Amino acid sequence: MSAPLRLRMPATSANLGPGFDAAAVALDFYLEIEAVEADDFSIQATGRDAERCARLEDNLILENYKRLLQENDRPIVPLSIRMANGIPLGMGCGSSAAGRLAAIALAVHFGHLGWTDGQILEEACVLEGHPDNAVACWVGGFVTAATEGRSIRFARVEPPAQWRAIIVLPANPLATSQARAVLPASYSRADAVSNIQAVSLLGLAFALERGDLLRVAMKDRLHQPYRESICPLLPRLLPLAGRNGILGAALSGAGPAMLVIVGDRESIPPASILIRQAISDLPDAELLECRFALSGSLRESGQC
Repeated sequence: MSAPLRLRMPATSANLGPGFDAAAVALDFYLEIEAVEADDFSIQATGRDAERCARLEDNLILENYKRLLQENDRPIVPLSIRMANGIPLGMGCGSSAAGRLAAIALAVHFGHLGWTDGQILEEACVLEGHPDNAVACWVGGFVTAATEGRSIRFARVEPPAQWRAIIVLPANPLATSQARAVLPASYSRADAVSNIQAVSLLGLAFALERGDLLRVAMKDRLHQPYRESICPLLPRLLPLAGRNGILGAALSGAGPAMLVIVGDRESIPPASILIRQAISDLPDAELLECRFALSGSLRESGQC
């Protein structure tokens, strides 16, 4: 019998405006799992979307866990799982990347696959279809990533310790497939150049702690203009960059949540007031204050 396994996977915010499918940052709210071998599958879930997380059918983690064991000719080991979920589902905060990485880690452990960290990350990026969220969730910090076949190449820096994030969550989630369906098949040279300029600034802004660059570095012309119609927070919050301590704003991943970056803890109250004024017609929206997570996914084997 395998030892119990404890996992903690951070939320992530991808794209940060112009870094479409290439850049992401880890956030300090988490999916936490404790799993032990059992006679039958069971999930006890608390936290956000607990009822959805506790389902045994149509469950992202269980489906990928079982599939990986089958594909690697391992018996399907039933698990008793205790889950505390802090990542809202369908909001663009990396819930699918955290769930898929958790499924892979569980399969590697209870199936005795012997995979390296690199193999785990490669599998997660294949399942995600892009590397940004998975890499940030696995290693923490701010990352830029690219794929070469199945291989992943990434660079990581630690975000400035004083920076803070405000995640603004609307009332209703949005499927990533729906958010991608509104994107065009091609772009103009001007739009491509604009994004290259912005994302170049973005990486250096994080590496050099240049908050003054973020207002321009988080501007995007490849996906955000096309998602305004399905992400009601977007047109309200983008214009706030540069005001009340707000350094930059962008959709969090594919949305519908927004990522707002402020310069320090003292900037959170005035920034929050401005945000609430801008979304006063959306009373069900939630503001989630957080820090950037410097550590990535945690795996501990032993007593749960």
